[in-house]
Amino acid sequence: MAGTKTLAATERKGTGKGAARSVRREGRIPGVIYGGGDAAEPIALDYRELNKLIYAGHFLTTIFELDVGGVKQRVIPRDYQLDPIKDQPLHVDFLRLKPGASLRVQVPVHFINQDICPGIKRGGSLNIVRHTIEMRVPADAIPEAVIADLASLQMNDSVHITAIPLPEGCRPTQRERDFTIATIAPPLVAAEEPAAATPAAAAAPAAAPDAKAGKAAPAAPAAAAKAPPKGKK
Repeated sequence: MAGTKTLAATERKGTGKGAARSVRREGRIPGVIYGGGDAAEPIALDYRELNKLIYAGHFLTTIFELDVGGVKQRVIPRDYQLDPIKDQPLHVDFLRLKPGASLRVQVPVHFINQDICPGIKRGGSLNIVRHTIEMRVPADAIPEAVIADLASLQMNDSVHITAIPLPEGCRPTQRERDFTIATIAPPLVAAEEPAAATPAAAAAPAAAPDAKAGKAAPAAPAAAAKAPPKGKK
């Protein structure tokens, strides 16, 4: 289950691009809290702390107890924007979590027992179709990952969603079919190259056939020897 972390924020006055740029010049990142039946609340967060949390991983599946001026709220990040050049956070959105709420999240898939998988030991490779699964989960019990066990998979076998045990209260949003998570792909066989010609055959010139008799044409006569010059009388 994803853990809960504490994060401090301050109220932010003003909205729009101009107000957001002013907040960033102060070394903070603009954000907003929405949902739960309450009005949207503009906030500002410390740049260094937020940047560290984003690049630590699992940011969008972590529940935060957000302290805004002494008032604490349970929230989860729903989206964030990064500068396309500097990869620095520009804005973040948080969703309020009310008791009993559920939400959609992308849950990572972890694969185990690759070292004893029969198909992989025979030369196959793991072809991952889905690295994450979109699921509806309880807001207070968000799984960090689901586990796909490869211990019994042979060559060309597949892992489907029905073969993965899901935590209680969690279900995939796509329920109309038993979709594939991964397959064990057979090794690729390189095409054989044609045998190279023998050196003798390659070196032998082809004889030109005689047009009439079907025989090889005779060699051209050697050039006549040049007569020696006559002496002077």
